[in-house]
Amino acid sequence: MALLTLPVTTSTSKGKLTLLCDAKTDGSFLVHHFLSFYLKANCKVCFVALVQSFSHYNIVGQKLGVSLTAARERGQLVVVEGLKSAVDVFFRPREEPHPLQFLREASAGDLQPLYAFVRDALEPVDGAEAAWRCPVLLVDDLSVLLSLGAGPVAVLDFVHYCRATVCREWKGNIVALVHDSGDAEDEESDVLLNGLSHQSHLILRAEGLATGFCKDVHGQLRILWRRPLQPTAHRDRSLTYQYKIQDKSVSFFAKGMSPAVL
Repeated sequence: MALLTLPVTTSTSKGKLTLLCDAKTDGSFLVHHFLSFYLKANCKVCFVALVQSFSHYNIVGQKLGVSLTAARERGQLVVVEGLKSAVDVFFRPREEPHPLQFLREASAGDLQPLYAFVRDALEPVDGAEAAWRCPVLLVDDLSVLLSLGAGPVAVLDFVHYCRATVCREWKGNIVALVHDSGDAEDEESDVLLNGLSHQSHLILRAEGLATGFCKDVHGQLRILWRRPLQPTAHRDRSLTYQYKIQDKSVSFFAKGMSPAVL
């Protein structure tokens, strides 16, 4: 079982925020790639899974050669199961902390409990030998927090505090997916997407084809490297590939170079 082969070097360079974005397509294959990659790289991962069940992510992970169940049992993976937690939060005492505490508050804008969960999950143990390579926060996806009632400013504040702790203090990485609705009237989504784009070091944007569905080409992936380690005179670098999702991998190729048309 091979890990998804992206046309961009995925590394465990530290202190980076990678933004995954999907527009008129499903970008979840990028989430599965990074989740599998960081687990195989022996990193400590906190996974805020707000879209699918844990069993779904585990099944896909097994196709990519990793067991999320085993990773969780050995303490490498900590998961916030959004679909389950969104119900559990209403049956717990108010004084008992919960990462999705904002769901039952009159003012659904305080994501501090979620940040506290991430901090506690990834905080290095003082005086203990480092068991994991580096801490990683993975979120699928931040747009769901808007749907649950959190405002874009609250979500951006959450990412800001996570960057300050995970990326700067602990020299770890953050990978987060956000959905681009393409709706000019969806101001909250635009504020969130633009704010995250300005903070990111790498942006992977999965887009549907302008011509519609094609069985041999499922979409295109735009890759933007921001603030590269080069002289300031050099602009951000970008590339665009088309892709086809297969059962256990994703094939990438230049525009118009699909094997089906050659």
